Amino acid sequence: MKIGRFQVMATLQAARAYCLGKSLEEAKSFGLNRAIFYAAAKRGFKAKPTREPYKLPLEKLKIPREKIKPTYEIDHIGDEMAYCVEIEGKKYYVIGDEIQTPEKFEKEIEKRFEGKWEKAFKEAVEICKSYEKNILLSQKNFYEMVYKPRRDILSKKWSEEL
Repeated sequence: MKIGRFQVMATLQAARAYCLGKSLEEAKSFGLNRAIFYAAAKRGFKAKPTREPYKLPLEKLKIPREKIKPTYEIDHIGDEMAYCVEIEGKKYYVIGDEIQTPEKFEKEIEKRFEGKWEKAFKEAVEICKSYEKNILLSQKNFYEMVYKPRRDILSKKWSEEL
């Protein structure tokens, strides 16, 4: 299966979060969250802004209610912010009423790698480690210096290695 820019973005963003101290589960959630965010930004966001404070509709989730803090919060990876909920002491990132869980990451990203995602993730971590921390902490610098120059190279390379 072809590895596209979406999978490259998710993997590099997960590696970025992991290098900045997030657990692997949290990093996967952040990686998928950012890939979805950038894809939506590219197409143009469709949702209308609301004046009411947003509350995550917990009844739609497949996670037992008692395991989720009832409200969500803003988390930062450097100068980039994302909404998250806490589940059993770990942060999972949210867009709309969707929590990006490690299971969703596996379904949407890892599955495309046909068993070779761990190798790609290791390479992505090495790429992130090759940059100074201030590059990883900057949304713009990460996009411009880490992701953008490599997105097509990694897409091709990771697709051919399968």
